[in-house]
Amino acid sequence: MKNTMIFLKGMQFYAYHGCFEEEQQIGTHFIVDVTLTYDAEAAVATDDVEKSVNYQMVYKTIQRVMGVPRHLIETVADHIIRNIKHDFPQVSMVTVKLCKLNPPLDGKTEYVAVQMEG
Repeated sequence: MKNTMIFLKGMQFYAYHGCFEEEQQIGTHFIVDVTLTYDAEAAVATDDVEKSVNYQMVYKTIQRVMGVPRHLIETVADHIIRNIKHDFPQVSMVTVKLCKLNPPLDGKTEYVAVQMEG
């Protein structure tokens, strides 16, 4: 067994997640970091991308999830995990950090974030 981690860091999306009506109408910027763990033994032995986790396709999965407005960023993170594990059953663990830039707080804040794994 060759447990391998794949990192997709700093993916940028403009999306419409938030509890306030303005957030769902105007939207804001998000940054997503994802770490995937899978057994790469077959991929390494054959040098075959089909036996690996195609991170271009992982990005498209995340992009699809980010395109569906949700109230909570926790819900978005959970859907990213569930969709990756559905689309790539060889992945045993997914860690997601989802940052919402310039959140609507009463002061200047760079971002709020959640991190979830499953």
